[in-house]
Amino acid sequence: MKTLAIIGSTGSVGRSTIDVLARHPDRFRVAALGGGANLEELARQAGMLRPELVSSTDPAAPAFLAERLGASCPEVIVGEQGAIAVATHPDAEVLISAIVGAVGMIPTYAAVRAGKTIALANKESLVAAGEVMMNEARRSGAALLPVDSEHNALHQCLRGSPHSEVRRLLLTASGGPFRGRTRADLRAVTPAEALRHPTWSMGPKISIDSATLMNKGLEVIEARWLFDVPGDRIEVLVHPQSTVHSLVEFVDGSMLAQLGVTDMRHPIQYALTWPERWESVLAPLDLAAVGRLDFERPDRQTFPCLDLGYRALAAGGLAPAVLNAANEVAVQSFLEGRLNFTDIPAVIEETLSRHRGGIAQSIEDVLEADRDARLIAAKAAQRVFQPR
Repeated sequence: MKTLAIIGSTGSVGRSTIDVLARHPDRFRVAALGGGANLEELARQAGMLRPELVSSTDPAAPAFLAERLGASCPEVIVGEQGAIAVATHPDAEVLISAIVGAVGMIPTYAAVRAGKTIALANKESLVAAGEVMMNEARRSGAALLPVDSEHNALHQCLRGSPHSEVRRLLLTASGGPFRGRTRADLRAVTPAEALRHPTWSMGPKISIDSATLMNKGLEVIEARWLFDVPGDRIEVLVHPQSTVHSLVEFVDGSMLAQLGVTDMRHPIQYALTWPERWESVLAPLDLAAVGRLDFERPDRQTFPCLDLGYRALAAGGLAPAVLNAANEVAVQSFLEGRLNFTDIPAVIEETLSRHRGGIAQSIEDVLEADRDARLIAAKAAQRVFQPR
């Protein structure tokens, strides 16, 4: 039986993870659980999984959970220290890092330092602090297994292949809800429209990143660190069916692709059961029903966020941390009606240009760059916003 810890349990990936665990009750135990401010969901999860430790971002969590769970209430720790305690719980062999955003970086780094195996859905940890994270993982012996469907697909395609045989990594993108639209079409789009992803059910931040194609920019950076492949050998293909989750091209011209249903429970189960494969309760992929597989190059002029991702990766150092922070500020501003959709890349580009940059020698360097970039991005968002 594997003993797990989960941070981000009340989010989209966290809930899907718990659904996977519920289908294998004799093979997993959850020692520690970290959620956000959805205390109703956190109480439900804690009552079902019976962890020894729970954390929450909400200061009201200890009293709320004590009232709901009574004598069975576990220890509850609030805030960042609680998330770190969950991520480094001594009984947990595997951490599922499912917090969205840079806020997940510190507990994930703590788990890396503790030498845990990490099923990583928090892409921001590697985007903002990839060099620091991977250096620490080499020191501690921690293993990082990707949960994002694209990187999970690459991991599956690369099983057993030496690094010298790999020519290119190809990340697929659905194209989001605005594929085929022009830049002029996009100025007036609303958050509700941008949140309507055509193939995946995801949280709001990731859905907006998909709509701007920033999600692919972030994934290119993440892939560079996960698979030790330079950015000029990582490409993006738009694949609207979201059936081929990514591909690897080898030096002899052969390609391997991983195909599957559009359900996050598949990559989650793969990461939790690796190096084994277990039977899944998901319906198998019906290729005849899919009918066709289309691929096209991304429209980089309409969706410049993808190139901003490549730009930050090429700049190196703290630039990816600055990119990530600026994107989080811009996306939140858009969701709150304080920024137009087409201004998101403008805010990110201005922040990249104005930040002083530097070398990412430690996690503290990354956190400082993150804080500074958020201030620059917030001012940029205020300056460029013009109500529709």
